[in-house]
Amino acid sequence: MARPGRPGAGNSKKKGPMKGTGGHGRKSLEGKGPTPKAEDRSWHVAGKRKAAQERYVAAGGKGRPGGKPAGGGASRKPKAGDDTETVTGRNSVLEALRARIPATALYIAQRVEMDDRVKEMLSIATHRGIPVLEVMRPELDRMAGFDGVHQGVALKVPPYEYAHPQDLLEEIVDRGDLPLLIALDGVTDPRNLGAIIRSTAAFGGHGVIVPQRRSAGVTSAAWKTSAGAAARIPVAIAPNLTTTLKELKKQGVFVLGLDGDGDVALPALQLADRPVVIVVGSEGKGLSRLVTETCDQIVSIPISSATESLNAGIAASVALYQVATLRSASGE
Repeated sequence: MARPGRPGAGNSKKKGPMKGTGGHGRKSLEGKGPTPKAEDRSWHVAGKRKAAQERYVAAGGKGRPGGKPAGGGASRKPKAGDDTETVTGRNSVLEALRARIPATALYIAQRVEMDDRVKEMLSIATHRGIPVLEVMRPELDRMAGFDGVHQGVALKVPPYEYAHPQDLLEEIVDRGDLPLLIALDGVTDPRNLGAIIRSTAAFGGHGVIVPQRRSAGVTSAAWKTSAGAAARIPVAIAPNLTTTLKELKKQGVFVLGLDGDGDVALPALQLADRPVVIVVGSEGKGLSRLVTETCDQIVSIPISSATESLNAGIAASVALYQVATLRSASGE
């Protein structure tokens, strides 16, 4: 007499596909072949790196833009908490690389247009061992900020290293140059700072001085607006602007303040052929009282009566241009 089995129990002695399964249970053990290499999987980081390398080589480049940097250094993407600044825009990034700023990573948008600037960026980064990471454009948009324009490239750089005002002056004098400096009093917009740095470079200035408090610093916005000039023009930080200006006066530097009610019109300036520091105030409040009392002269820029004032960046540009013109005329 056959022993009744448990309801639903299978017969372990039966071979072949079991009833109702179609043999799926047995076939699932047969495997699906070897796992593809990471670099052969398009969605994998290694696959994306390989694709970036192929596009780079096809564009005429050399090196390893998506992998470890030349020289064997480890590739590292900065963490969100890293104390770094992001330089964006092709001119700014290229100037920073040319100036050998110790960058930590170069970001390139996927399918970026490979013009001469981008090729030079990749070449410099490869030779210096800077990791090159290919990212999607939305990621670059996030890195550039709300109103940033990255042009498909971004560079991570360490926090800006400010000079000391006295060291800056000594370096200028040691080179045999006639000092021309710009000091900012209450200018808090980093884009104005970037524009002033750019004008300082354009008109032969030697550096910019900013106070430690209530002032714009060299941020990514300033880097961008400077169009790369921040890599060439030093910015010094003054613990106290009034005290720093007084120390500069002791060193033979004349302090000129820009103000609409100045007693000397800019075209009639007589001190352009001397060591000078031009102090620019904020558009709203202008120069502070203590800074005004420290200035050797208060200089005004003649403008149309229909215009109330100039912003700090434009005022600094006009003053620098005038000083450069007067120095050129006098042979300085």
